[in-house]
Amino acid sequence: MRSSGWPTKVPGLEVVHPRPISAKVDVVTLEQTADSDSGTTTGTAVEPHVIVLFGATGDLARRKLLPGLLHLLQAGLLPECRIVGTSLEDLDDEGFTELARQACEEFSQPVGEEQWQAFGSLLGYVAQSAGPQALAARVKAAESELGGESRRLHYLSVPPKAALGVVRTLDEAGLVERSRIIMEKPFGTDLASAVALNDELHETYGEEQIFRIDHFLGKEAAQNILAFRFANGLFEPIWNRNHIEHVQIDVPETLALDGRTGFYEATGAYKDMVVTHLFQVMAFMAMEPPTALAPEPIGEEKNKVFRSMKPIEPQHVVRGQYLGYRDEKGVAPDSDTETFVALRAEIDNWRWAGVPFFLRTGKRMAEGARIISIAFREPPKSMFPAGSGVGAHGPDHLTFDLAEASKLSLSFYGKRPGTGMKLDKLSLQFAMEETGRGDAVLEAYERLIHDAIRGDHTLFTTAEGVERLWDLSRPLLADPAPVRSYAPGSWGPNAIHQLIAPSAWRLPFERGWRSRGGT
Repeated sequence: MRSSGWPTKVPGLEVVHPRPISAKVDVVTLEQTADSDSGTTTGTAVEPHVIVLFGATGDLARRKLLPGLLHLLQAGLLPECRIVGTSLEDLDDEGFTELARQACEEFSQPVGEEQWQAFGSLLGYVAQSAGPQALAARVKAAESELGGESRRLHYLSVPPKAALGVVRTLDEAGLVERSRIIMEKPFGTDLASAVALNDELHETYGEEQIFRIDHFLGKEAAQNILAFRFANGLFEPIWNRNHIEHVQIDVPETLALDGRTGFYEATGAYKDMVVTHLFQVMAFMAMEPPTALAPEPIGEEKNKVFRSMKPIEPQHVVRGQYLGYRDEKGVAPDSDTETFVALRAEIDNWRWAGVPFFLRTGKRMAEGARIISIAFREPPKSMFPAGSGVGAHGPDHLTFDLAEASKLSLSFYGKRPGTGMKLDKLSLQFAMEETGRGDAVLEAYERLIHDAIRGDHTLFTTAEGVERLWDLSRPLLADPAPVRSYAPGSWGPNAIHQLIAPSAWRLPFERGWRSRGGT
């Protein structure tokens, strides 16, 4: 069995990330770092960190967290650190290191021996059954190797019902001081449970130490909304009810539940996806300009959006369940859990009054996509003759693709070449790969872990925001809309068309995204 300590120096690392960085990872200097639990930033180097990964052998850790930490190291975006894994499995250091290597090679890329030694030397493991004091001893051994008082980042990759137990373990182990915690959704299942969760969390941790993760906001394209709106004088003046007819946020998934029926039976699509993800993306799209591009001003503007929202009424919601769901293991024969939800939300403020926001997500649907589509109002009067084609294809749209490809498109009417006045729907399209910097994009979890290390709350959810969204959800949760069946591979129940009428859903697209070099 390998020694419980780590080497004080990290071996040389051959860097594969395109960004030029040092081949040594003993000390890394970042653009901004947090120097206190308040999340304020300075230009100094990030302090050494001990990263404690709870649920280290689970699916999320294998698919995202361990490969993400490896990539951050390769990119020079980790400070000097040690990584302590803990979980229910009774592994030793070698067993966990081998598990981590298999995960990185399966879900990331082949790792050279020298690269792996640089990362593998950071890893250690302590079984959860060993108790809080064993975890404390392992963390303090790692801190001793790092020297001085390093910071602690605890990632709670555990089921929601286990989160408070982990917090108590951290308290018993004396690992709360100088620490931050990252928590996975959902944050409660209704207002009462969210308030109780936050109250108990705040008995141990200050709000400034808690990072409630939403990987949707970690995507490059989601943050590009801020740049697009606030850095371009062309669009901000028309970003309001006078020029925008409606907004769609559409996240269909082709995947089934893959053994997660136990979790889904207790939550459903609305609690799992809408409260946690889609409303957060909506706030980014709808918020007022912040006074500064910093965590507190951005968080405050997002919360203002939630304060301005109208309650979610059952008559504005379509719930669906794909045919065959009740036959899956762990699902009640009469289950009314929704695997699909579409709804109309309204933001009752000066900018957005009267503009509906249509949100849709579901499992086993025709395509997988993550888009925001903004429909602009059509001109009040057309001077074009009948048969010109104007108006035949609906309003102009600005579309953000939140998938990893990171694209946006602006559609408009243009004249068809030739005699007469015939109009076609055309589009301007942009893809991140066209910048030549597509390889520099961090995966969402990588960016958010990096932000939490720096103490940057910009892309994380606040207690106030979470509780407000559950408060808005009370009418729907008290009297849920009926569940309607839909066929796997479809776009959901037929009632979605009445929900959005007289407009229409953008997905499926009439015209697909152009490939690079295409027409």
